[in-house]
Amino acid sequence: MSQGEAAGRGAAKPQDRGWAWMVLLAAVVLQGLTLGFPCCIGVFFTDLQQEFQASNSQTSWFPSIMVAVLHGGGPLCSILVKRFGCRFVVMLGGLLSGLGMVSSSFCQSISQLYLTAGFITGLGSCFSFQAGVTVLGYYFVRWRTLANAMASTGVSLGFTLWPPLSQYLLDKMGWRNTFLIFGGILLNCCVCGAIMRPIQPASGSLLESAKPEEKPGSGAEEAQLSNGASPHHPTLQQHTRRTKCFQMLQKYLAFDIFCQNKGYQIYTIGVTWMMMGFSLPHIYLVPYAIHNGLEERKAALLISIIGLINIFIRPFTGLLSGHRIFTGRRIYLFSLATLLCGLSNFICVISAEFSALILYCVILSIAMSGVGALTFQVLMDVVEMDRFSSALGLFTILESITLLIGPPLTGLLVDITSDFHYVFYNSSFFLMSAGLFMGLSFCALEKKNKLREASKACLDNPSRYQYSETSTEPKAESQSPPAVQYITSI
Repeated sequence: MSQGEAAGRGAAKPQDRGWAWMVLLAAVVLQGLTLGFPCCIGVFFTDLQQEFQASNSQTSWFPSIMVAVLHGGGPLCSILVKRFGCRFVVMLGGLLSGLGMVSSSFCQSISQLYLTAGFITGLGSCFSFQAGVTVLGYYFVRWRTLANAMASTGVSLGFTLWPPLSQYLLDKMGWRNTFLIFGGILLNCCVCGAIMRPIQPASGSLLESAKPEEKPGSGAEEAQLSNGASPHHPTLQQHTRRTKCFQMLQKYLAFDIFCQNKGYQIYTIGVTWMMMGFSLPHIYLVPYAIHNGLEERKAALLISIIGLINIFIRPFTGLLSGHRIFTGRRIYLFSLATLLCGLSNFICVISAEFSALILYCVILSIAMSGVGALTFQVLMDVVEMDRFSSALGLFTILESITLLIGPPLTGLLVDITSDFHYVFYNSSFFLMSAGLFMGLSFCALEKKNKLREASKACLDNPSRYQYSETSTEPKAESQSPPAVQYITSI
C-alpha cells in the first residue's frame, strides 16, 4: 500500500469535495493538452510538406500515428495504472509527450517525425489522458456525472485554443521552434499528475469492486498438483504460462465477447469502419482551405470554431442522452449523428468559400458532439459492466487501426488525383455507410430478439404473454449502467 493510500484510510474521505475539484480542474487541462492537441497538426501540414518534400500521404502518416497510438494504447495504460497508480502514469505520459515534441523539433526527415511526434508523443498523451480520466472515479461518487461532463469540455477547449496558438507561433517562429515550445507546454501534464494524489476508493464504488478474484493460472496449477504433478515440472510450468497469457488476453482483449455478443460485434465493426473517415476533416480541412486561397489564419480559425461549439453542445448531448426515454435507443442517436457527420461533408464539396466552411464547421461540430458523447455510452448498453474494460480494450485497438490507415490512404488518393474533394467524398462514404450499417443492423437485431422473447414467453405460459411483453422495458432500463461508469474504465 502506498503512503498516500495509507493516509487516506486514516483521514476523512475527500470524495466529491475539497481537493476533488482541483483534481477535476487538472483533468480538464489534461484532456485539453492530450485529446485536443492533434487537432492543430493540420496547421503545420503544408509547412511540413515543403520542408521534407513529402506527399499528402507521407505527411498524413504523422498525425495518423499520433491519434492511433493515443487511442490504441489503452490496454498498456491500464496495466501500468494497476501496477504503479494513476499519478505516476499521468506524469510519465507528460514526460513522454514533452520529450516527443522536443525531439521532433530536431528531425531531419518525415520518418523521424513518425517516431518522435507520432509514436512517443501519442503514447505519452494516451498515458496522461487515460490515467487522468480513471482517477476521477476515485475522487467522485455522487457528482461523477457532473465531473465527467465537465472534464470532457477540456477536449473542446483544446480544439478551440490549439489551432490559433499554433498559427501564431508558426508565423512568428517557424514549425521547429513551435514544436519545441509545444514540448514545454505538454510537460504541464506532469503538473496535473502531481495534483492527483492517490486515495482510497469509496466503499461500494466500481473501482473498489474491481479486485482480482483469483491469481491467473492458480486453478490450473491446483488441478495439476491434485493429479500428482510436481510444481516444477516443465509441462506444468508451460501450461501455467499459457493459462496466464490466455487470461491476460481475455482480461484486456475480449475476443469471446466479440464472437458471442452480436450487439458488441455490430457496434465494434461499425465504429471501426466509421473511423476510416471520422478524422479526415480534422487533418485535411486547413490544407484544403489554404489550397483554395483562404488565408492561413482564417483556415486555422475553422478548427477553433468546431471546438468552441463543442464546449456547449457536447455536455448537453451527454446529459440529454442519459434521459430514461433514450434508454436502449442511444445506438440510433449515435447512428443519426454519424450520418449527419457524413452529410455535412458535402458542403465542402459544393463550395470552399469562407462562409460555407463556417457553416460546415457548425454542422460538423454539432454532429461530432453527438458522436463523442455517445461512443462509450452505447458501448455500455451492449456490454455487461463486469466485462466493459475488456470490451473497451479490443474496441480501442480496432478503431486505432483504421485511424492509422484512413488518412494516409486518402492522402494517396489526393496525390493521385490532385483533388482535395476526395477527402470529403471518402469521409462521407465511410461515415454514412457506418451509420446506416449500425442503425439498420441494430433495428434488425432488436426485432429478432423481440420475436424470440415473444415466442418463448408464449410457449412457457400463453396466459402471461401480455404481461411478460410489457415488463421487458423496465428490466432493460434497470440493467443499463449509469452513463458515467465508462469514464472510470479508460
